[in-house]
Formats: sequence, structure tokens, C-alpha cells
Amino acid sequence: MQTIEKKSNQKTWSKAISQPANEFPPTQLPVLAGKIPNRLRGTLYRNGAGRLERGNIPVGHWFDGDGAILAVHFTDAGATGVYRYVQTAGYQEETAAGKFLYGNYGMTAPGAIWNQWQKPVKHSANTSVLALPDKLLALWEGDNPYALDLQTLETQGLDNLAGLEKKQPYSAHPKVDYATGEIFNFGMSPGTNAILHIYKSDLTGKVFKKAKFTLEGFPVIHDFVLAGQYLVFFASAVRLNIWPVLFGTSSYSDSLTWQPEKGNQIVVIDRETLSVVSRGETEPWFQWHFGNGYVDDSGMVIVDFAKYADFQTNEFLREVATGKTQTVAKTTLTQVRLNPQTGKVRGIETLLDRNCEFPSVPAKNVSKFSPCSYMSIFREGTEAGEILNNIARFDYQTATFTEAYLGENRYPSEPIHVQDPQNPDQGWILTVVYDGNTNNSEVWVFASQGLNDEPVCKLGLPSVIPHSFHGTWKPG
Repeated sequence: MQTIEKKSNQKTWSKAISQPANEFPPTQLPVLAGKIPNRLRGTLYRNGAGRLERGNIPVGHWFDGDGAILAVHFTDAGATGVYRYVQTAGYQEETAAGKFLYGNYGMTAPGAIWNQWQKPVKHSANTSVLALPDKLLALWEGDNPYALDLQTLETQGLDNLAGLEKKQPYSAHPKVDYATGEIFNFGMSPGTNAILHIYKSDLTGKVFKKAKFTLEGFPVIHDFVLAGQYLVFFASAVRLNIWPVLFGTSSYSDSLTWQPEKGNQIVVIDRETLSVVSRGETEPWFQWHFGNGYVDDSGMVIVDFAKYADFQTNEFLREVATGKTQTVAKTTLTQVRLNPQTGKVRGIETLLDRNCEFPSVPAKNVSKFSPCSYMSIFREGTEAGEILNNIARFDYQTATFTEAYLGENRYPSEPIHVQDPQNPDQGWILTVVYDGNTNNSEVWVFASQGLNDEPVCKLGLPSVIPHSFHGTWKPG
């Protein structure tokens, strides 16, 4: 492994990840501008890689960082923040040792080959969160989730949700249908041909129905779509050579190859029975994240996602951990029209030719038509070497695009929509902003209908929050 090399020509965003994040206990947050909306009550949670080095040795990929969770509780008394690392077994072992002991997505375990077999991959608990009535789940791709206390973020341990087997994967992108009280999720088990596990849970998180299917090879599936009565999976044209990973001689990231000749495999699942409705194939592309899906009046499934032409995004994300990026990984907001009964794609349309990621819709619109979606983007004119530096709203009915303006050297997290409990057509957009000008982090609150206006509230945070992956809102 190489030691960390400091570079003077790095962009200001790199300062947010140049040092391991500092935890802080429950702390009253100062209002820096505006005021907290009277009906904004509940908690914002965010999860991401809090530390990217140990003993001056860097991780191999941004996805390798130890998970750290921010909670911002909005109450009648104001806003309180707390930030803590998820106390996974691997995190505790490596903290005690003062060095890396495990492999991960972009790195193999250090030392002799037998150590790599014994400690191949660490549970990082760093990708997303799911807020249940009595606990918060810290989600990762390859194992059971970790449960945490909703208020204090104290780690309670691995949680099998009363239905998962030991080490059974539970992905970072569950879909919650609040209208029916159901949660859907999946996991991928390794092998020459991967096994796709499907889970259905109630709103407490308890798994009460499972199914599994064999895929062709081991494709990358990071997210899926809940669209009306269907679960839709797009298995991209990326394949994993599993054997070097299992033997500990290569990381997951280094064992992934772009194979466009494989096309994009489609699997449509019935949400009630968890049985296969259809399988199909379409042109190759890659996606990390879907925005939403629904069934239109003609019975077609409509799916929105951030579309990459290939897998260059993986190299870009590896470079983020170094604090300096040079790879270009262009995306477009894209819509697919799919016949769920045959698995055949009937149309692919570019909705927005702008680099974007993390598309999402208000929680009440998941699996239904949504008038708009929110996303992270690059501002127009952004120089090479930057990361996502703005948030925006796309209106499907008018095809209009609205951007916030945060100013230079400010980097927002994925936008989270919060519904106004007294007006379902209005609400707020919450994002955690790293200000590279002052080396501080803040919570910004926008009116959902006025994203291009000044924030209605800005809150100060006691320490820098490194750029995070995903978050959620739990109403109070």
C-alpha cells in the first residue's frame, strides 16, 4: 500500500475527506440564517465514508471508508445534531490495532496471503440508512444491516430483521411503500452465477417473504425499481470475476470488467408473489441509481435513472478517495419504457442532458407517477476535477429544470425531500453542504417549490461532515 500523498493542486472539496471525521455528541445547532420552518419536525439521517485512511495508509476506493452517520433532530426546541461512527466489528478491531486488517471493495487485506483469506472483506456500514419505528439501520451491500439507536446513534449490533440468514446480503437501496406498509429489498450472493435474493418486509423491518433467483454470471446491481405491482432489476453489462476475490488476491473493484456484449439484462418480479414475470435484454449501459418507476395508463413500466454509457464511473469514484479526480464519467437523466409482461424495452429517452446523480422523488410518490424529481448535478461551466456541486429539480409535466445556487466551492449532499404535514403538495429540501471556503459543514433547508431562492434556513454543524452517499428523513 502507498502512503497518502498531499497535493497542493487539489480542489477545495478534497479538504472534507483529507482527515478522518470527528464525531460529536448531541449538540444544539446554531441557526446561521433564516429560521427553522414551524412544521419541519423529525430527523434527517445521512450515511457516508467517515475515514479514508489508517496509519497514514489510504483506502483503495471511496467505498472502503468506515461508515459514519449524521442525525439532525428537528423539534420545537430547535435542531440538535449528533455524528458517530458505526461500531462494526471490523471498525473496532482496526481502531484497536491502529491499522487496516481487512480487505474491502477496492482493497485486499494487508499482509500474507493467508491473512487475505481469513479477513477478506470488512462490513463498512457506510452506504445508506433505513429509519424504522424503533431503530435505524446502517446499510451496506454485502451483509445484514447494523442497527443503531434512533436518537443517540449508539450501535446495537447486526440485525437479521427476523428473517435473514447470517451474512446474507441486504442492499443499501430498500424501497418503502408507505401506502401499503411494505418494504422491498434485495441482496446478491457470490458465485460463478450470482444469486439474487428478494425480500418483503413490514414497516417494522421484519422480513416475512423471501425468494431467490439465479442470474447469468455476476453482474453489478446496486439499486432497483418499485413500479406499481412490479419490482424491476437491470443487471448491467459489468461482470465480476469472483474467484480472485474469494481467494483474496484481488479486490472487488479490480475484478469488475465492462462487457458491453452482455447487454443489460432485465428481470421483472411480481411484488405480491415475488415470482418472475418476465426476463429481457436491452442495450448496454450502467446505472448506480434509479429515481423512480411507475405503471402508466397503457400498462407500460416507466423507469427514470442516471444513465452512464459505460463503467468509467467506478474509476472516478476510486479517484475521489485520493482527493483528486481526472476521469470523466458523464451521466444523463434517462427514461425507459418497458413492457413488464415481456421484459422488452419499448423506448429510451434522454430527459436531461446534464451530469446528474442521486435522483429521487418525494416518499409519497415512490412506485407512482411523480410530478418532479430531485437530484445532485454539476453546475454549468464546472471545471474538470470537481465533484457534484449543486442540487436541482426536474418537472416532468412542464419539462422545466430548476437549480439551486450555493456559490463557489460549496458541495451539497444528495437532496432529501420532506413533505409538509399540512400541505402534501409542498415541503422542503434538506441537504448537508460542505463549504470549502471556510472548511465547515452546514445543513441547508430550501422550500421545495423555491429551490432557486435563498434557503429558508441554514444550520451550523460542529465539525466537518465528509461527502456522504445516502440519507433519509423520519417524520417526528
